[in-house]
Amino acid sequence: MTDTDKKKIAILGSTGSIGLNALDVASSMAGLVDVIALTANRNIEVLASQIERFKPRMVAVGDRKAAREITARAESHGTEVFWGEDGLIRAARLEDADLILNAVVGGVGIAPTLAAVRAGKTVAIANKECLVAAGEIITREAANSGSRLIPVDSEHSAVYQCLNGEKASSVRKIVLTASGGPLLDMSAPEIEQVTAAEALKHPNWNMGRKVTIDSATLMNKGFEVIEAHWLFGVDADSIEVVVERKSLVHALVEFVDGNVAALLSEPDMRLPIQYAITYPDRMETRVKGLDFEAMGGISFERPDYERFPCLRLAFDAIRSGGTVPAVLSAADEVAVEAFLAGSICFGDIYRILNEVVAGHGRQEADSLEAVMEADAWARRKAADLAGEAARRG
Repeated sequence: MTDTDKKKIAILGSTGSIGLNALDVASSMAGLVDVIALTANRNIEVLASQIERFKPRMVAVGDRKAAREITARAESHGTEVFWGEDGLIRAARLEDADLILNAVVGGVGIAPTLAAVRAGKTVAIANKECLVAAGEIITREAANSGSRLIPVDSEHSAVYQCLNGEKASSVRKIVLTASGGPLLDMSAPEIEQVTAAEALKHPNWNMGRKVTIDSATLMNKGFEVIEAHWLFGVDADSIEVVVERKSLVHALVEFVDGNVAALLSEPDMRLPIQYAITYPDRMETRVKGLDFEAMGGISFERPDYERFPCLRLAFDAIRSGGTVPAVLSAADEVAVEAFLAGSICFGDIYRILNEVVAGHGRQEADSLEAVMEADAWARRKAADLAGEAARRG
């Protein structure tokens, strides 16, 4: 195989959990994949080791200071260094990139996703915020440019695989599964005062801190409901969430004839990442297969919307539409950051989100400017509320 035969990929957010797993997958596919671009924020040491190993054509970092730090270590490998949003966008629309994997965390992932889509790229999406906040714009632009969106979240990847070859009109319901997170069996008063250390102890998945806290509140699952709406063209009433504690069943699709398709696998993010990279083909993986005898029974239960009200907020947001999901996403970033910093208690996360959404004057989310204005407003409002909660103690 020559270099021109390799699939060329750019990984945005290469030093985070998804990015690290993606590079592990790329390593297992030596000779088949060429990593031509990497981006990170300020994790210079990890990025430097990735440059040493994969020798990408370009890297982008968060700011000018980080760019200065990485330049000396990148130039010896012929790697160009860029920084800021411009650097992210440059990586997202590299002309000969076959796949853009967006694993950036937060609203900063919106602009590069939109740039890649407008360039007609195949985009593997692990950044929730881009579809939650700007799903209307991104899916519209993808339809116009012919860009393909391949989900990397385990649940959406499962739905994507279950729907392969099926008509949209044949789908009755999409069912997203949730492990329930580390707080599933706690009472409401216990959940209210849970510590960051407790909330970060996810029973099945090894994820970044922000996503793990969102899993504890079930906000992560709520965001996945909004993503599913845009990815698969179904309304909120055709999406259901169930708890499956072992994280072995990642999603189910019920068809109009009563048949149900499900995708099962070990809870390992390398599987949906590899599927996105190799699509439409499949290949061997390092991940072990399921041991059906050892895994025992699988059961499903309904989530408790009273103890985990963030999930209800997400369903309400997609029904409201417009800029409401963008506001919810931005406020959640601020509230979770405040909780992880020890400024607010766990229960304050929901109260802040609820108040921010209630105070938002909904606008149409038909332009990036409208989305970003709503995002900025929500961040300011959530920061004010987090400050008030911190002063109350």
